[in-house]
Amino acid sequence: MGNIATETETTRTLKGHVSIRRYTTARIPEAMLQSILDAARRSPTSSNLQAYSIVVIRDDATKAKLATLAGNQRQVAECPVFLAICADIHRLQRAAALHGKAVAVNLELSMVATIDAALVGMSAATAAESFGLGTVMIGGIRNHPQDVAEVLELPNGVFVVFGLCMGWPAEQPPQKPRLPHEVVIHEERYHAAGIDKALKAYDAALAEHYRAQGRNTPDAAWTDIIADRFETPRREFLREVLEKRGFRWD
Repeated sequence: MGNIATETETTRTLKGHVSIRRYTTARIPEAMLQSILDAARRSPTSSNLQAYSIVVIRDDATKAKLATLAGNQRQVAECPVFLAICADIHRLQRAAALHGKAVAVNLELSMVATIDAALVGMSAATAAESFGLGTVMIGGIRNHPQDVAEVLELPNGVFVVFGLCMGWPAEQPPQKPRLPHEVVIHEERYHAAGIDKALKAYDAALAEHYRAQGRNTPDAAWTDIIADRFETPRREFLREVLEKRGFRWD
């Protein structure tokens, strides 16, 4: 087969990812933004449902409100473009209504919409970074899902899964180490042996990374955070709020 490439611009873009939280004031050209959004819309989608929507936010006042709701994350207010990546079953319900029918919403459909949103959001981030833009995903937008829905005037059947800040980088932070290959890539079947040893090695590597940035961190830089942060359930209100918004999780 001759020489086969083992690296492409796409793999280099993905491998070079770092989260960017500080941006210049330069605008993103409209044609570039539309190219990013059009590329994202070609993401895989279950059964061609396309059960997602993207709200593009440029207005400073709206971004400021969302920044507060997301936990006072300044990058939401300061980025030139903020994308609200939404799971959307509202459009499916409208489609069914055209035929006098209703959509049966259950756990599976809610998961499909959430996964569709995750896929399109990741595609948007990769497309943006391929142009040299910086991005960071904002899970804190789920802190106040109903308030966010009201700010963005989301109809019932739509919620913001996460946000995506986008802009020209005003910083270039060092790349954070990831979990070892052998912990997350399993050949043929899941291999649980050796995970604890690998996690301890990752703790050490991550602690070294943080300390090089002048951060005070425990020796168990990853496992200690997991143990503390997830000892109690997080955002327990989500199920109730999202069910009121038309989603089901049973």
